[in-house]
Amino acid sequence: MKILQLTNKLPYPPKDGGAIATLNLAKGMADDGHKVTILAMNTSKHYFDIDCIPSGLKNIIDFKDVAVDAGINPFAAITNLLFSKLPYNAVRFFTDDYCKALKGLLSAEKFDVIQLEGIYMAWYINIIRQNSNAIISLRAHNIEHEIWHRYANHEKNYFKKLYLKILSKRIKHFEASMVNKYDLIIPITDRDAIAFNELGNRMPSLTIPAGFDSTQLGASSDEILFPSIFYIGTLDWFPNQDGLQWFLTKVWPLVLEKQPQLIFHVAGRNAPPWLAAKLKNSRNVVYHGEVDNAQEFINTYAIMVVPLFSGSGMRVKIIEGMAMGKTIVTTAIGAEGIDIQSGKNIFIEESSWDFAQRIITITENKTICTKVGANAHSFVKNSYDYLVLSKKLTNFYLKYLS
Repeated sequence: MKILQLTNKLPYPPKDGGAIATLNLAKGMADDGHKVTILAMNTSKHYFDIDCIPSGLKNIIDFKDVAVDAGINPFAAITNLLFSKLPYNAVRFFTDDYCKALKGLLSAEKFDVIQLEGIYMAWYINIIRQNSNAIISLRAHNIEHEIWHRYANHEKNYFKKLYLKILSKRIKHFEASMVNKYDLIIPITDRDAIAFNELGNRMPSLTIPAGFDSTQLGASSDEILFPSIFYIGTLDWFPNQDGLQWFLTKVWPLVLEKQPQLIFHVAGRNAPPWLAAKLKNSRNVVYHGEVDNAQEFINTYAIMVVPLFSGSGMRVKIIEGMAMGKTIVTTAIGAEGIDIQSGKNIFIEESSWDFAQRIITITENKTICTKVGANAHSFVKNSYDYLVLSKKLTNFYLKYLS
């Protein structure tokens, strides 16, 4: 098959969950013998020169990019709020330059499947219908309106809360308006599949979670510092900011009462100045900023914390951490959509007290840490192998092509 993936950012380097999920699926489909092309918006915020993508990857995936300025413009956001019913988040990703590039590509090549990476790429369905007979597949990475609804519920500032509620309602309406315009839908979790059905989806659906090459992510136990805890994530994403602030304020002081020598290592890109300052000025916190090698950073430390109270879809960083044999402490929302067992291959805690006590317990017992980490690695190896998942997806496509 010839498969075209449309993305609202270049999935390289794979430093965040969306990029990891998109790229690993593309690699799996290419390794399965299919011709894969990615037409990506190369945004000013996440710009990367495609000429610098490793040749081994470019040999199996045809990367094409379109320069797009999808940054947040305060004036445009206010204008949108006052004079439009469309969500500003979605409007930013519909551009003339990308439309032109897509039309040109569809006139030059014939594709069997066009896979939209995320609901905001559904803007382009009409253009695809006019210029191609390909099956259109929506790869739903999350339930977008749910992210903003949860954020609104967690927000304390009245005016910001009001804006977020308006935005979440608009996004939900936008999602509902795009339902059934595609031919197939590929949710990232079963929970998301149910949510799309509640929005009115009637098209065939197949759940495909984010996949990993677990043979490349096995932990090297000789290099792990114990006891140690760490956090890694994109720090300009508000659910990460919110969860990290909660951990630093509510949990970390409780941990230090029992473990005064313990160090908390934090890595992530695009931290706003206020958050970077908070991290640098917090007790027993080492802020690494954006690290060159995320896997090396993850492998260095023992216990991974993922405090989340908003968000949607699947937390890909949790699967990546589990694949590397990490002992992870997270919240119920952090673990959402992943069929894991608290106490066996991960720990799920809700209150700040329970979260802190769990960290204290496992930093005092290396045997528990090692056992849970080994169970986590086995879990990912058995359930999230990227080749198995991509084969399952391409078989699904072939069924409908025939």
